[in-house]
Parts: sequence; structure tokens; C-alpha cells
Amino acid sequence: MLVIMDARASDEDIQRVENRIRELGYTPHPIPGATRLAIGVTGNKGIEDRIYLEGLPAVLQVIPVTKPYKLASREIKPENSVVSVGNAKFGNGNLVMIAGPCAVENRDQTLRIAELVASKGAHMLRGGAYKPRTSPYTFQGLGEPGLEILAEARERTGLRVVTEVVDPGLASLVAQYADMLQIGTRNMQNFELLKEVGKLGKPVLMKRGMSATLDETLMSAEYIMSHGSHDVVICERGVRTFASHARNTLDVSIIPALKQVSHLPIIVDPSHASGNRTSVIPLALAGVGAGADGLLVDVHDDPAHALVDGPQALLPDDFSQLMHLLARISAALDRSFNLFSTEATEET
Repeated sequence: MLVIMDARASDEDIQRVENRIRELGYTPHPIPGATRLAIGVTGNKGIEDRIYLEGLPAVLQVIPVTKPYKLASREIKPENSVVSVGNAKFGNGNLVMIAGPCAVENRDQTLRIAELVASKGAHMLRGGAYKPRTSPYTFQGLGEPGLEILAEARERTGLRVVTEVVDPGLASLVAQYADMLQIGTRNMQNFELLKEVGKLGKPVLMKRGMSATLDETLMSAEYIMSHGSHDVVICERGVRTFASHARNTLDVSIIPALKQVSHLPIIVDPSHASGNRTSVIPLALAGVGAGADGLLVDVHDDPAHALVDGPQALLPDDFSQLMHLLARISAALDRSFNLFSTEATEET
């Protein structure tokens, strides 16, 4: 259910409604709007309980929500959500660039690439300290030392950091270092991990599972939101199909479909979709053209010796070209694409 409060509702009125929702055994989720506050209700099994809420002071209307995902639905929140991570703002016309190495390999490599992408105007730094790999014999990440390197890169460049959480027991540790927590495609339906990450209250970047439907993707986002973190960004990274010309098939059709039913921002990862750097820029532009709120790309200055996914990493010149094209395309699409600068960070 969704409880719409009167625009003149006082804090006491809102608290009264939230207390009644809890008395009924359900969970209230305040959702500020442009003109009035709404309170989402999760845990209820029907609309019968609306009669216990409709008569409360300052309650304007109680609306049933038909979607299985409640908090992620436009029925709960019609306007677009904007998820802020430092100066990066995902959603509602903004275009965000997240760039960096697929994995934190060592200190020098990570700091070099961080400074490179920052100098080209990227808004956030990506890099995996923990790497879930298909083979148990490949590089699994540096762990906490990798997190420390990412924190040093943030200190040096001003770029906020997003990195993956692979285990519920590591969630609190990763949150001590990261500004945004990433859920990888293999863990999109690791529900215990989603719950734990949601409890931490930090912004979350959740990748769509390689075979997940739209509803399954939003239900996973619902797990995170229902446990405390409403700042969720979906990432389309390609789905598994019969195609042999790419690592995965980038599903740009999910972007307008998701925006039709959900207020959450969605970005595109063209690097993991293609698996080949020659396709990354075309797929990135396709995603932006379809309405994506940002991009997540791999960048490496020595991909031939990269420990993870070297063939898909953009070279420095490639990344410069992509940023140049995005500046031109965003202007044509009337999108906001303000390049990152350390001066802007210092001012804020």
C-alpha cells in the first residue's frame, strides 16, 4: 500500500501513521515527494488494512500497489529517483561515468588508472578488491589490501569509489572503504547478501543477472530497498544468449522498459557485455541513446598484462574518445554531462 499524506501534514501526523503501520505488523517507508510525503507499506498481504489508516489525521489517500516490487515501483514513487554519490548524480537526465580497472591488481596500477580517468572527467572509480571468478584458479582479488588501495586512490584523485561485495560477512568491511557497494551479476539473487547490503544504508549498484527477467531484477532491488537502502542503481551488463560474436548480448531494450515501471536509475556496462574493447564504445553510445543514466567501463593502460578481463578494457586514448563523444551526444539529447574536476569537489 501507499499512504499519501496531506501537504500540510506535521511531523506528529507522519509519526502517528508510521506507528499505526508498525502496530499492524508492517513496515513503513517514508518517501519524500516534490509536493507531499508518501509512506510506502510493505509486509501487508491485502488491502483490507487500509481502513485502519484512511481515518487518521492528515492522511489524504491510501492506494493499493499492484506490482510485486513495491518500493521500486512507480506506483509508489511516480517521479524519477536521483541517487547521489558525492558529486555523481544518477537519474533524471544526469549522465554518470564510472571508470577504472576491472580488478585492483597492485597499488601503482590502480593509482595510475585512477589519475588517468579522473583527468579525462570520469565521475567515479571502479575496481574490484574481491573478484568472483568462473575458475577457482584465476586471480580472486587482493581483498582488504585492495580496498585500502582504492581508498588511497580516492584520497589522491577525489573520485568516489564503487567496488563489489561478494559475501554477507564482508559487507561491513567493504562499506568502511567504499562510497557505493556493487552487487555482481552472479550475486543478484543472493538474497542474504542483498539483505545485508541493504541494512548498511549505502548507495548500491546492482548488476542484472545474466538470465534475469525485468521483474526478477526489480525484485532483487526490492530486497535491498526493503532492508534500508533506497539508493539503488540498476546496471544492465548483457544477458546470455546463443550469440557467439560477443561475450554477452547487451539488452538495451530493458532501459526504456524499466523506466516505464520503476523510478530507479539504470546504467550500462558495455565492457562486460562485449568482452572486446572494439565494441565497447558503440555499445556505450547505444545505451546512452536508449536512455541509460550512466556507464560503467573498464579502463587499463596495459591490458595485455591485466590479471582480469584485459581484452575488454579501453586503452587511455579509447577512453578519451568515448568521453569526447559522450559530451557531444549528451548535448544533442539534452542530457547533463558535467565532467568531474577536483576543483568542483573541493568547493563542495
